[in-house]
Amino acid sequence: MTPDTIAQAMRELAQADPDIARALPGVGAPPPRQRDRGFSTFFSTIVSQQLSVEAARAIMGRVNTVLPELHARAVSEIEGQALRDAGLSWRKIGYAKGLADAELAGTFSADDLEHLSDEEVVAAITALKGFGRWSAEIYLMFSLGRPDVFPADDLALRVALGRLKRLDDKPTPARARQLVEHWAPWRSVGALFLWHYYRGEPL
Repeated sequence: MTPDTIAQAMRELAQADPDIARALPGVGAPPPRQRDRGFSTFFSTIVSQQLSVEAARAIMGRVNTVLPELHARAVSEIEGQALRDAGLSWRKIGYAKGLADAELAGTFSADDLEHLSDEEVVAAITALKGFGRWSAEIYLMFSLGRPDVFPADDLALRVALGRLKRLDDKPTPARARQLVEHWAPWRSVGALFLWHYYRGEPL
């Protein structure tokens, strides 16, 4: 999503939701976010689970040393101990090997996801061990650039939504999805705005 697309979406969201209209002048429109597509992004998603950005980056640096070309065949053939020495847990190594095996067997194709609907992408990704709906929705938003996705399992999003809507507490994922239904067809941009608002909310 480009800055122009985000600006257009924010205008429409502000018209659709008075809470966004109230908050937007104080924090401004969110910047675009984009991630690469393909196998390497799924591998790095496994690495980053339950880790700080800094720790994940350090591990990926070591992985790139032992796997200069990060693709399914290389991950399938490398010894698990080499990945363990790079900093991955055995559970994450299992997830990574499963991802590689699925690619090689043709039961999953990262490159083919762009041709699928949002729900088909979610189904394909969550069929992989180690990937939940949140991971799938983040891939839809930031790698495939889909405009109408709301990853309601994200804690920061729900905290920000609760603040934006002046609720007593953060909503549940199901309630959060209900609260943003009228943000369609720009729920991805609405989510970007909430992350932006979470960091920049005025006192």
